[in-house]
Amino acid sequence: MMKKVLVAAAFAALFFAQGAKAQTNFQTFYDFGRKHFTTTLEGFHQDDWGNTFFFIDYDYNNRDAADKVISPSGTYFEIARCLNFWQDSALAPFSLHYEYNGGLGLGFGINSAFLFGIDYFLHSGDFNNTLNLKVLYKQFVGMDSKLPMQFTAVWGCQDLFGVPRLRFSGFADVWWEGDKTVFLSEPQLWYGIGDHANIGGEVEFSYNFGGLEFTTGKAFNIMPCIGWKWVF
Repeated sequence: MMKKVLVAAAFAALFFAQGAKAQTNFQTFYDFGRKHFTTTLEGFHQDDWGNTFFFIDYDYNNRDAADKVISPSGTYFEIARCLNFWQDSALAPFSLHYEYNGGLGLGFGINSAFLFGIDYFLHSGDFNNTLNLKVLYKQFVGMDSKLPMQFTAVWGCQDLFGVPRLRFSGFADVWWEGDKTVFLSEPQLWYGIGDHANIGGEVEFSYNFGGLEFTTGKAFNIMPCIGWKWVF
């Protein structure tokens, strides 16, 4: 199952601090819980009206009769836009957020979802420590929810504990699918090696997420991952 929903806010904070406008990076994770690899291509672009973020995940777990991985087993895509052309006003911390989610697995689809709402941005004076809070209306295609909402927190801490290039970031989401409450959080820790390479990983904490309650027999699951990231 596709793993994450890292939104533009985490990138935006880092780019404010570095004076950058855009970034693309490629990540590879090994998921010790699901026992397969996942790759992620992420992109961020900041402009005078806000920022745009996207990512594409591929899972690699389609196996042949000899249990050899021969192709991707699923893909998941998100694209989000934060609109803020009042950045010089008292309302600068608030942005309009809209987003699309959707994907495919082996023999099943991940329902498209459209989200719209408000993002509120908090930061330290040097932008090394940031927090984004989002309240979003979330509408799935072909599926009703008892509460069509998503609540999101995104955080980033650059140079954690005063260690240069050590970054702690992540997100926590709560939303509803039908009558089911879903929780997902993925804190990440990265250490930068030079200007491009990063080593680290993440731990996925989830409740009623991605059908894991059926495959593991538990509603709450913890999935540790180790990975590397290349920033272009």
